[in-house]
Amino acid sequence: MELQNVLTFIMVATLLVISPGPNGFLIAKTVSTSGRSAGFANVWGFVTAFYVHGTLSIFGISVFLLHCAEAFYILKIVGAAYLIWLGVKSLRNVSKISEIELSDHDINSPKYGSIHKAYIEGFLTNVLNPKVSIFYLAAFPQFLTVNDSALSAYALVSAHAAINFMWFSAMILLLSGMKKATNSIKFRKWLSSVTGVIFIGFGAKLAFLKP
Repeated sequence: MELQNVLTFIMVATLLVISPGPNGFLIAKTVSTSGRSAGFANVWGFVTAFYVHGTLSIFGISVFLLHCAEAFYILKIVGAAYLIWLGVKSLRNVSKISEIELSDHDINSPKYGSIHKAYIEGFLTNVLNPKVSIFYLAAFPQFLTVNDSALSAYALVSAHAAINFMWFSAMILLLSGMKKATNSIKFRKWLSSVTGVIFIGFGAKLAFLKP
């Protein structure tokens, strides 16, 4: 694998990671409601999903999704439904935020909220997103040659995962450092409302995605 190809891939992956999307809003919601550890669980869910998509792409299974209209349709509808469900759940949680909840909440406490639930949310948000699969199918042919091994392909997946981990880790640390602001009832209700609307919007947009 040529160094120039690796550096170019890293640049493209970085631009994709830092661009606004469901992952950033999920992190913001999770850290403000369930704490820093749950936010990191989200990130590990993202990373796991990247390796799933990477594996499917390396072994050619993802190509089937793009060339089989029925399979692609099912995947995007399931992914869209999941994002919309997250949005609706976030909107419903607005009315549940109270003084009592906040008094028992420590944003940096690893015991608050469900770490496992946060991991699953992070994983499903990415593994059910056809755009992630399309990214791997579009990127791999450009940055890998016929002589490159599967190990080289996984190196690119690892680079993407590392960039994702660093970017969202920085976001988590920033949000968890703003304890006073994120513990505000007004802020948390505003964030839950905005996150809910945005997730529903992402879900609706994904539902109309064409291969």
